[in-house]
Amino acid sequence: MQRKRYAPGRTGSTARTAVVLALGLGLGTGLTGCSAGTPTDDVAVDAKAGPAAAVAPPGRYRTLFEPCGAVPQATLKDLLPGAAALPDAERDRAYRGVAAVTYDTDRRVGCTWKADSPDTSHRLTLDIERVVSYDTTVSDADRAQEVYVRKQLAAGIPVPPTAPPATTAPTPSTPPVSGQTPGKTPSGTAPTPRDPKATTTPGTTPAAGSGAPTGGGTPAAPGTPGALDSTGLEPRVLDGLGDIAYLDDVLSKPGGSGKQRAVRVVFRTSNVIVTVSYQEQTTGSAEAPDSMELQEKARNLARLLAERLEE
Repeated sequence: MQRKRYAPGRTGSTARTAVVLALGLGLGTGLTGCSAGTPTDDVAVDAKAGPAAAVAPPGRYRTLFEPCGAVPQATLKDLLPGAAALPDAERDRAYRGVAAVTYDTDRRVGCTWKADSPDTSHRLTLDIERVVSYDTTVSDADRAQEVYVRKQLAAGIPVPPTAPPATTAPTPSTPPVSGQTPGKTPSGTAPTPRDPKATTTPGTTPAAGSGAPTGGGTPAAPGTPGALDSTGLEPRVLDGLGDIAYLDDVLSKPGGSGKQRAVRVVFRTSNVIVTVSYQEQTTGSAEAPDSMELQEKARNLARLLAERLEE
């Protein structure tokens, strides 16, 4: 009987092909399982992260202008009348001013001008600060408002409430709610809170118009020349200047028989706070510096700087 011929090559090839196919199917199944589990893992990570915190907007201003060159020479001549009698070199130096020493001119700058005459001396100072909030949940403008409010309260000028609560008196014909005692707040209803800014706490500075100074020197007594009680020239909040502004006016006796009046106008525009300080000091028996004149000059310069910020 004739035997069948044995072909080892074909049998081995078939076996190897089967093994390769089996390995390929196994790898494909494993890869499919891994890829199917990836979205589940991603969802778990995102769920643990939670919602992203809102980031407060940055301030409007990133830099500051050069202060010594921000005041026109015509304005300086009006604010420093004693400079006109100085020699040319000294007059030019007085009009140039002296820049304040700061470590970052993008955050804070300042300048001072001074001119003396035999009877009076005048001093003008600018301080410009750009406030930056390092809290991502608090905007630069809100942080600047906090700095501004501290300055105003330190000057003894109350901060008016931004939104006074509306009070409506009940009419006699309105019957009380069932189960409610007339004149009492319903259960579970909190009473309307008072504005904390309108409350005076012990240890705070005196209110505006009290005649008390915010700096050194002796205050003017009521009824004496220079007293500002009920004249419309007392320290107060100003309208139409920046986002918010106030004016402070202090008459003092720095020493001897002279008198000194210091007027300060402070305003905020977004995240920048500008302070204009204007002082006049007399000597001997000269009258006290005129409050209305100094206030008008300081306010005019403050408006000029506010317009500069809008450019």
